[in-house]
Amino acid sequence: MLKIAMIGAGSHVFARRLLSDILTWPSLSEATVSLMDIDAARLETMAALARKMVRQSGTHVTIEATTDLAEALQGARYVTVSIRVGESRAHITIPLKYGINQAVGDTTGPGGVFYFLKNAPAVLEIARAMERHCPDALMLNYTNPMVMLCWMLQKASSIRVVGLCHSVQGTAETLARYLRVPFEEVSYWAAGINHMSWFLQYRWKGQDAYPLIWKAMEDPEIYAQDIVKWEILKHFGAFVSESSIHASEYLPYFRRTPELIERHTSERMWGVPRRGLSPEERWAEVMARRAEQDRELERLATSDEPIPIDRSHEYCSYILNAIETNTPYVFNGNVPNTGLITNLPQGAIVEVPILTDGCGLHPCYVGDLPPALAALNRTSLNVQELAVKGFLERDREFIYQAVQLDPLTASLLPLAEIRRMVDEMFAADAPYITI
Repeated sequence: MLKIAMIGAGSHVFARRLLSDILTWPSLSEATVSLMDIDAARLETMAALARKMVRQSGTHVTIEATTDLAEALQGARYVTVSIRVGESRAHITIPLKYGINQAVGDTTGPGGVFYFLKNAPAVLEIARAMERHCPDALMLNYTNPMVMLCWMLQKASSIRVVGLCHSVQGTAETLARYLRVPFEEVSYWAAGINHMSWFLQYRWKGQDAYPLIWKAMEDPEIYAQDIVKWEILKHFGAFVSESSIHASEYLPYFRRTPELIERHTSERMWGVPRRGLSPEERWAEVMARRAEQDRELERLATSDEPIPIDRSHEYCSYILNAIETNTPYVFNGNVPNTGLITNLPQGAIVEVPILTDGCGLHPCYVGDLPPALAALNRTSLNVQELAVKGFLERDREFIYQAVQLDPLTASLLPLAEIRRMVDEMFAADAPYITI
């Protein structure tokens, strides 16, 4: 029996998307999908929605729902993980008090380190439970910070895991839109680390499309949609994955002052809030959107209104279909660097093309990245490696050092002040942190 466990199924929008994807594949049409979340009320809504979607699809998928992790994992062949531990925003608000204005703050910088420290115990608990209840299953992790969590699992668990994001395929689609060409006519080769993968090749109808990309940057309307990524292209020679707003956090060039943030931000960029809002007002808007999404899903779950069922560009269901049908499929995923990118550290988590078929996952050899691109990746990997080491060895000194090495933080604060900030972050999120 094919069983897919979704851990964090109370994440209504994401769980709904993955389930919709699963329902579009004949190879997955008789699977059992076990929805698991610690929030029973949200889980109940998602289970009702899921059963309605199954009825509407005409498939034979069986929906289970449980708050018990062991029950969800028992006999699973695939396990998706999309969780968030707690509602604390101290990993955002405390750095901001010290002058570190993070755009998102969940994958890099002081925010990313502490978001990792909050999520890591729960993700490791899921992995330990998988070792007991489904040791041969594949974990498909969507939880951030991707590199740190996957690196931690590589070192501390025996399970198979691949980290999945949508930044590479999303950026590839965006580039096709900028070039005004059909995406199905595009091919690309991208590698690096999560949220900082580099488009080493981007081709249209088999021809190098980079000259067209450089030309597209000259259009003010297009430039305004991705200011940070266009600036990175100008100065380092390659287009980077992830949104401009996220990319601005990984480097020290864009967020040191309000003037720099203003210069590199446009409301045409994805993820940029309305101008003039305070952090509290922005958060209030986020929470209002979440509440509206919850109300919409509750309405869809209980009404006769049809639910759209279509296939998104998330990799998960494509991977499952490829393995179940032995149909080759290539995606970009996060795996240990076993000589795949030869000028990035061995064992680090890298994002590379991966061929998938009935025998599993086969990460592709990339070789050397251009030196400057590898150097930019290494600045992030230095932070991520120390954060993982600090968590696994329960040694806070490595956490201080991780934040001290963050490029944006190091460009703004002296060492003693970084240490005070980290102390304050430890105190604020003490209920979630185990070191």
